[in-house]
Amino acid sequence: MTPDDEVGPRIDGPVAPEAVRETRLTPAEAIAAMRIRLPVRGNRQLRRVLERANEDPELKAWWHVANVNAVVRLEINDHSWVHIQIVANIALKLLRELVKHGVEPSLVRDYRMHADDAEVVVVLAALTHCVGMSVHRKGHEDWSLFLAEPKLRELLDGVYDEPERTVIVSEVLQAITSHRSDGEPLSIEAGILRVADALDMAKGRSRIPFERGRVSIHSLSAAAIEEVHIVDGVDKPVRVEVLMNNSSGIFQVDGLLRAKLLGSGLERHVEVVARIDTESEKKLVPEYRLDL
Repeated sequence: MTPDDEVGPRIDGPVAPEAVRETRLTPAEAIAAMRIRLPVRGNRQLRRVLERANEDPELKAWWHVANVNAVVRLEINDHSWVHIQIVANIALKLLRELVKHGVEPSLVRDYRMHADDAEVVVVLAALTHCVGMSVHRKGHEDWSLFLAEPKLRELLDGVYDEPERTVIVSEVLQAITSHRSDGEPLSIEAGILRVADALDMAKGRSRIPFERGRVSIHSLSAAAIEEVHIVDGVDKPVRVEVLMNNSSGIFQVDGLLRAKLLGSGLERHVEVVARIDTESEKKLVPEYRLDL
């Protein structure tokens, strides 16, 4: 047995190795490696908010504790800053694709604000949606609301004045509470977070909790997901393409992803196609389309 085997959780099942390695570091070491990278483009508000988040040790400490609780204590899926970065990038990509195809963000439709402001909402929602895991898995969405509200105001101070700052904060909080399994998104932005969280599934990064070390449909189907791409749609504005290495991955698409898409408000805007990239199964299930 090596020293690494004696400390921390085993690396098996669909948990990213980097998430496991992080749990073996001191808190100071863990947060030192954290830096969220996003294509902010010309969005100055988003750039300022992201810079502040990347300099915030409290926010990063929540991500670290959330991951320790998830990976070490509960032995479920990754809740590290890597998950945060993936969800933030997916959410931003989804929003920009929808806007490109003429879908109006709720901040534009309901408040006469701008698409750049909607980008701030989806990114902040991604950054804070599971900080409540630092308290407990049970009801973590509610703990996230409790922790996020003052932090959001801190991150937005000087970037937005009132009343726009409160609008942004309120929309982020709605997105956080709506990403739970029985959530009811009231905005496009909230629906985007809900779907983006579910789409962190490539390379076995399932958002379905699993029991470590047990072979089950959860672990098998999670390991079947190779890549997820967001591209221009054919029948709808946006297409999510899921590449699988075997047909068990359909469980992830038809189970987890369907549940998060239904009721998200994105059903009429997003199509999902899953493909198998192995010769042995191409004839059996060459392509699977999610019926929404």
